[in-house]
Amino acid sequence: DIHSDGSSRMERILLYSFLQSSSNCEFRDQLQTLQGQWIFPVAKQVCHYDDDGDLQTDGNRSGHLQNGELVLAAEDMGNEEIFRIIGAQLAEIGDQLDKEIQARVVNDLVQHFLNENLSREEITRCLSQAVEGLARAIPSDMEQEKALLVLAMVLTKKVANRVPSLLQRIFSTTVNYINQHLHTYIVRMV
Repeated sequence: DIHSDGSSRMERILLYSFLQSSSNCEFRDQLQTLQGQWIFPVAKQVCHYDDDGDLQTDGNRSGHLQNGELVLAAEDMGNEEIFRIIGAQLAEIGDQLDKEIQARVVNDLVQHFLNENLSREEITRCLSQAVEGLARAIPSDMEQEKALLVLAMVLTKKVANRVPSLLQRIFSTTVNYINQHLHTYIVRMV
């Protein structure tokens, strides 16, 4: 379960911000639902109050309740804002690469994601192969890791545009792919 993996939080925020900032996103309603479930899953966290009256969660995030809403600590808000800015910048690059991606690649991925018999590892491998194939096929002057990151996120958008009901599955798979293959790059980027 991706919720239990705190190390994927920055990947989730980055991908969400990318999708939110991308043009031609036809799944905005599903994206709103995704925000509550994958980006700020506060209800799934164990919360308690520390000696200062601040709300503490099991996700190593601190904050306090103000008017009944969780107010995050400044450090968390600052990091999230950095990931949002980076996601928006990557969305601009993604919008340029979007038209370079052949419909066949997207259709193949959609078929894999519709196949519920594929394991999490198999579906991540399918995404990885598609991303790496595109990285070889599309000439780019950007560094390899950045190209892989942007292509993975563009494929996420294109699959969700084609079949919006797949958004959660493709989002989860892409976060796993980014976490496995590009986590160090993202840390360096920040």
